[in-house]
Amino acid sequence: MNFRIVAAAAAVCLLAGCSSIAAKTNNLSDERILSQTAGVIGTSPGELRLVDRRTEGTNTYATVRTTAGASYACIINGGNLLSFGMTNPPVCNKK
Repeated sequence: MNFRIVAAAAAVCLLAGCSSIAAKTNNLSDERILSQTAGVIGTSPGELRLVDRRTEGTNTYATVRTTAGASYACIINGGNLLSFGMTNPPVCNKK
């Protein structure tokens, strides 16, 4: 019984540490976010403006606006030490 408690506590600490490392080592630049989201939305990066961004764990949440006025909420997974800087394609939804 004690072994299970210790093992569960160790797993929780390990996972919390990984999330902290991922958030603190995020290296996604604003230009990279705009470039990747532009491809998904179907516009050029020059037609987008980054309105807001935040990083939680391995995900970066970004809000972008086109020159036409449309806003999109995007999630980009990766771009940190744990993913060796690689990212998955962004998932964007029109607001």
